[in-house]
Amino acid sequence: MQEPSYPIYTIVVAGGTGSRMNAPLPKQFLPVAGLPVLMHTLLRFHAYNPAMPLVLVLPAAELATWKDLCLQYDFRVTHQVVAGGKTRFQSVQNGLAALRIYEDGVVAVHDGVRPFVTQAIIHTAFETAHELGTAVVSVALKDSIRRVTGNVSKAVNRNAYKLVQTPQCFRLPLLRRAYEQGESSQFTDDASVVEKFGHKIHLVEGAYQNIKLTTPEDMLLAEAILAAERSNQSPKQ
Repeated sequence: MQEPSYPIYTIVVAGGTGSRMNAPLPKQFLPVAGLPVLMHTLLRFHAYNPAMPLVLVLPAAELATWKDLCLQYDFRVTHQVVAGGKTRFQSVQNGLAALRIYEDGVVAVHDGVRPFVTQAIIHTAFETAHELGTAVVSVALKDSIRRVTGNVSKAVNRNAYKLVQTPQCFRLPLLRRAYEQGESSQFTDDASVVEKFGHKIHLVEGAYQNIKLTTPEDMLLAEAILAAERSNQSPKQ
């Protein structure tokens, strides 16, 4: 896979507390197949381009924990760690501030607890954003859905909806200007921030394995995904 000819950067946001995981550690630090989830995530982007600047945004209270984990696991992927804000919006702002020395290129924003993004998805997202300005990874719905209003539910066409994932890629100057807007409760992700700024969002195909680890059941699935990947990479007898 040919490396991009333009500058690229990645901001990994890992601000969750893991309340739905019912675990003693924040979910980004939980071990999967011998490594904390967050290390798997950073390794995916490092593998795509080892020279790409990686910015990791963590809650200020967890910076020491992450430093200890990096020592414990001898984790040597080069990355810059910055403290997040009270909201995801503020955390991405802090991540962008860490890239202030760069003027141009394409930046990806990715959830720290999505450790199974593929090289092909990363590449397509960067290339599309370079060409069109924006690229948001998404997948089609597999289940039927219903709209609920009060006590009444009504079937709706699932083909009219997409499940949004990360990475979400943007030209760096565009994302920087979009995050100069005032924060709004309507901002659910980076795409909504850029859309409010007046830019069209272009969707690119994701993958169902690119899950966001949120519940204990997700951790079981994560182990299975990694086991299957390692099996496929094993030398054939």
